[in-house]
Amino acid sequence: MRLASSVRNADRMRDITEIAVKHGFGYWFERHQLRNLLPKGWRGTPKPMGTRGEHMRKMFEDLGPTFVKFGQLLSTRPDAMPADIIVELRKLQDDVPPFPIEVAEKTIESELGLTVERLFLEFEETPVAAASIGQVHRAVLPNGDPVIVKVQRPEADHKIRADIDLLYQLAHIIRDHGPGDLFIDPVGIVDQFARGIRNELDYRVEARNAERFQENFRDDHTVHIPKVYWQYSTSRVLTLELVRGAQLADIDKTAMDMYERRKLATTIAECWLKQIYIDGFFHGDPHPANIFVLDDGAIGLVDFGIAGRLSENDRQNIISLFLDIMNERIENIPKHLVALGVDFPRHKEAEFINEARDMFTKYYGANLDELDPVAVMRDVFGAIYRLQLKLPTQYLLLERAAATLEGIGTELYPGFNVFEFARPYTHEFLRRRYSPENIATRGGRELQAYFTLLKDFPMQLHDSLDQINRGELKVNFVHRNLEDLMRRFTILTNRLVVAIVLASIVLGSSIVGLFAQGGPAIMGISIFALGGFLTAGFFGMWLVIGIIRSGRL
Repeated sequence: MRLASSVRNADRMRDITEIAVKHGFGYWFERHQLRNLLPKGWRGTPKPMGTRGEHMRKMFEDLGPTFVKFGQLLSTRPDAMPADIIVELRKLQDDVPPFPIEVAEKTIESELGLTVERLFLEFEETPVAAASIGQVHRAVLPNGDPVIVKVQRPEADHKIRADIDLLYQLAHIIRDHGPGDLFIDPVGIVDQFARGIRNELDYRVEARNAERFQENFRDDHTVHIPKVYWQYSTSRVLTLELVRGAQLADIDKTAMDMYERRKLATTIAECWLKQIYIDGFFHGDPHPANIFVLDDGAIGLVDFGIAGRLSENDRQNIISLFLDIMNERIENIPKHLVALGVDFPRHKEAEFINEARDMFTKYYGANLDELDPVAVMRDVFGAIYRLQLKLPTQYLLLERAAATLEGIGTELYPGFNVFEFARPYTHEFLRRRYSPENIATRGGRELQAYFTLLKDFPMQLHDSLDQINRGELKVNFVHRNLEDLMRRFTILTNRLVVAIVLASIVLGSSIVGLFAQGGPAIMGISIFALGGFLTAGFFGMWLVIGIIRSGRL
């Protein structure tokens, strides 16, 4: 079984390199001494027509659904991809042909233990949507409730996990053979993708997210979250209440007057502001296909597979960041970014402050309700990306959600400023955070933490002194980004050894040629000396060609 899997992986890796070469990326393998991965007989291919972003988008489309979803993730990582490529990757669509109804029925029966006929009064054979992981069918439960049933594709789990293994291999190749100043972590990006798609493969995660959203909006009549039917749901089958309404993407906005459009934009903005500021748990994929407009003016949300989380301290630091920008306290911004988990080297702090001082001049003296938070976030994230700082995953998700909402808001109502509606939520968050009850609760937790620290300190000190006394104290040395240096040093050493050996052969052959008397000879030169010269010449030429091809002559 393991051998068969290895063969399949080798075949798939060959497919990946052939598709990469087809779209003009063969040069990358040659440039980084990876010609062994290229198709046999490859001699270079003409550069295809179009931009590099178009080439990359088409490559991901040809590689299949898993790589399409990976491309969609990369489109949310401006810290990892250039802007022109991100524009193209955002065009990737997770649309694939549906699988046969017989397969869907078999999956439902194996997961729920009953046939479709016994589980549902009605079950539409034609899916209303199909994606790389599953497809969605409308149905009616025995009690008359209309529902949607999401069914996972057969072998989806196995195929996606196999592709993730290959992505890890490619990420390691890029990390080990890429340029030494590569500031992103390709393996970390694959880690992020693997975590997200594994959650999407388990429909129970989406069901739990939906229940949490339903609890958070229980008393809000402007937002409807569909009910989860747990008795009809497993890790591969998810049954949710049918949301009756029109997708925001399908609404004819020109038929709405400006009051209706502003009201709808307000409802959507307030929905996400509550999620971010009050709940600290937000829908991570608010594109128009996941928002429904109901007949009573409320909105309904669907597709809860991607959700972001912000702790109370995260939300506090985000608000403090906005306040410091408005009040010209630029020197405090690095402190808030560090508190938010940004990897902020000390040597870049002065550079960031100087750049931020020029960038945020336009916000000085503004009131909280006069700011556009999306514009502020874009400026902050832009500075982070330019300085090649690393940003935690939840803020990348927050930035994508905020950018999507900005697009929805301005399309519905030109001149829409989400911060106009943010003020009550920021005030509510601050009121809760600094309420006497909350302060007392936080104070109690911190006192308990200090008490635990003081209680454990004598024992920890005793253990440390005991280790020193027994000679067991160890200091771990962790090197960072030395792999490329070691690889180059190994190549240099190998070439030096080859050069010394060649010099020895030439010297030995010269001595033999000068002093050999008798024996076979060609044109008066000993055949043994001549063989040494030819061997040295062959390997010397091989060494020179290798150096020239590396581009480091």
